[in-house]
Amino acid sequence: MIKSHTLGYPRIGAQRELKFALERHWRGEIDAGALEAVGATLRARHWAEQRDAGLDYISVGDFSFYDQVADHVLLFGCAPARFGFDGAETALARTFTLARGVASEAGADAATAAACGCGHAHSGSASGEPALEMTKWFDTNYHYLVPEFDAATRFALDPERLLCQVGEARALRHPVKVALLGPLSFLWLGKAQSSGFDRLSLLDALLPHYATLLGRLKDAGAEWVQLDEPILGLDLPAPWALAYERAYHLLHAAGLPILLATYFSPLQEHLSMACKLPVAGLHVDAVRAPEELVPVADWLPDHKVLSVGIVDGRNVWRADLDACLARLSPLLARRPGALWLAPSCSLLHVPLTLAQDGAVDPEVRPWLAGAVEKLAEVRTLQRALAEGEQAVAAELAAARAAVAARRASPRVRRPEVAQRLAALSADADRRASPFSIRSERQQARLKLPAYPTTTIGSFPQTPAIRAARAARRRGELDANAYAAVMRAEIEHAVRQQEELGIDVLVHGEAERNDMVEYFGEQLVGFAFTAGGWNQSYGSRCVKPPILYGDVARPAPMTVAWTAYAQSLTRRPLKGMLTGPVTILQWSFVRDDQPRAASCAQLALAIRDEVLDLEAAGIGIIQIDEPALREGLPLRRAGWDAYLAWAGRAFRIAAAGVADNTQVHTHMCYAEFNDILPAIAALDADVITIETSRSGMELLRGFGDFAYPNGIGPGVYDIHSPRVPDAGAMLDLLRKARAVIPPGQLWVNPDCGLKTRAWPETRAALRNMVEAARLLRAEAA
Repeated sequence: MIKSHTLGYPRIGAQRELKFALERHWRGEIDAGALEAVGATLRARHWAEQRDAGLDYISVGDFSFYDQVADHVLLFGCAPARFGFDGAETALARTFTLARGVASEAGADAATAAACGCGHAHSGSASGEPALEMTKWFDTNYHYLVPEFDAATRFALDPERLLCQVGEARALRHPVKVALLGPLSFLWLGKAQSSGFDRLSLLDALLPHYATLLGRLKDAGAEWVQLDEPILGLDLPAPWALAYERAYHLLHAAGLPILLATYFSPLQEHLSMACKLPVAGLHVDAVRAPEELVPVADWLPDHKVLSVGIVDGRNVWRADLDACLARLSPLLARRPGALWLAPSCSLLHVPLTLAQDGAVDPEVRPWLAGAVEKLAEVRTLQRALAEGEQAVAAELAAARAAVAARRASPRVRRPEVAQRLAALSADADRRASPFSIRSERQQARLKLPAYPTTTIGSFPQTPAIRAARAARRRGELDANAYAAVMRAEIEHAVRQQEELGIDVLVHGEAERNDMVEYFGEQLVGFAFTAGGWNQSYGSRCVKPPILYGDVARPAPMTVAWTAYAQSLTRRPLKGMLTGPVTILQWSFVRDDQPRAASCAQLALAIRDEVLDLEAAGIGIIQIDEPALREGLPLRRAGWDAYLAWAGRAFRIAAAGVADNTQVHTHMCYAEFNDILPAIAALDADVITIETSRSGMELLRGFGDFAYPNGIGPGVYDIHSPRVPDAGAMLDLLRKARAVIPPGQLWVNPDCGLKTRAWPETRAALRNMVEAARLLRAEAA
């Protein structure tokens, strides 16, 4: 028996309907009922797409108005007590308070208005509490909200929202498989709020609520529940691995068939245990761990379902269906048990569809597959195995032609790129002098005050910017007129920073649609989409470029804009670039050569840009690498090799400049402490990191490690409309000063400001500059 399903589906909508509805709700333009109606429409449409693709089960529970992990916090009633929920709030209001610190933009209006009126923000938000910390979902560019656990954590099941969605699907006559995060992964992905607290100690209190939920889902008509346990692909401490048996024995008793789902990484030492657990089926990632498919087939009892993630759910390349069939066919002969076919993981990580995207290069488009096309590939494989390959001969022939065309295309390989890489010297990634010498020469040039203030790079993408970009795309605005609009926005950003008293300015990135897409558009080897959107977090969507071939930089990409901005001010201004590792991580990357090779090609392109910025007189150049940590292999055994090539790529990009040119980098929410030696080895003159949501907790490791170069820990969270006052920022800076020497400490927000509005941006930056002034006064 061969069936098909998917672990999850994109939820933002073909036209990003969810994004726009969320933002309208936060602005107070639509009420909660209208937002809920958009969600219901999207769910019904996406279930219909799964049904029309021929899947045997549709997934319920994968839809979220913000983040699925935060949904589990509310599902199991374990929101941190600091939010003060009393049960009177709506589910949506609780969700957005966890995610943003406020339930709507209107909740921050008073604080922002107060800040703009007298120069100081008097309150932070409607709740007065910062949002949950945010970090990357394993090694993806999706951000999840981090649950907070401590000894006082209690659970209280609140399943009504999920049960209503099951009812919606059942009313539409869909066979329902509910997708949930498994209990051990839920606890693992949280954080302890007190030192030494063991999150695993909460398992026995949590499990009865999971068991009750499974019983409720069964009564509601769910046929299966999919419990995602991706942490089985990690190096788990022994107590966590041992806890699986007792946990799933209890859940098995609920009587609803459980499909245990793993993905992103091989099971390795957990393989035997996963196969023996008392569950009805096991899903494995045959894209990330193809070598484990045969051992799993041998270990898994015949009465259990083997679900094979055979189509890549993380990348956009069309599947080689012949290779997939060659991998699947032996399983039919090897075991008589039920076989299910699926993408390797949730399709949340790929665009909804690419088949008709007119913006994609016509030669490249047949090589690609979005979520809709991947479901068709799963169905083709199902029919080929069940009915014979002749039943899908046309589909198989089309796939063969696309794969062959991609392999044969002369646009994929550029000999001159390979020759340049081969000619690189061994010391091409080393600065001429150590940091101690460079820092003196940089200070002599830049003459910065103690605790210098700066921002991360971007400023608000105003309606005027967006309108000009849209008009340019439609051909209604020529290049000169578009440039005039961008220059006006850049000048506005520069003047605002000067008025605020910021020490190191940026040009604001008005001309950039996205920090990766913008560069990909100007590099050879990339293709682009019009509708290839992915959710990064909440309403934040990105449109990753598609890296299909060897990379080269035909011409300068940022120099003219940056030089223009610098000409407007006597203060130092940073040139802003995205680093090679982040461009790699946040693109859909070719799978026909090692990622390290593609990253080295990107490094050379960025190196050329760095040198051109320096030649144009720019004294500070920031090469952002927010994705460095997320690129780590999930197993520690692969870390050293990755950090070696990723670190060398960054240094190749940065190392060609003179000692008195200051190189910055920025990194986003991540656990840095376990890779601090590698971060130090990047040898950036200044690193800025996101730390405000953790109350500077992430910075402690930098102090213990005695990080040798400059560091700017973020003093306020830009992902929330909260405007913290100068005192709150000063408190964070005092914590930072306790672990970072004064001569190395910078003052900056957590991240770029493109998603914020100018009123709150001015208010927050005014408070930030005031906090730096107060810190200088204390030091004096």
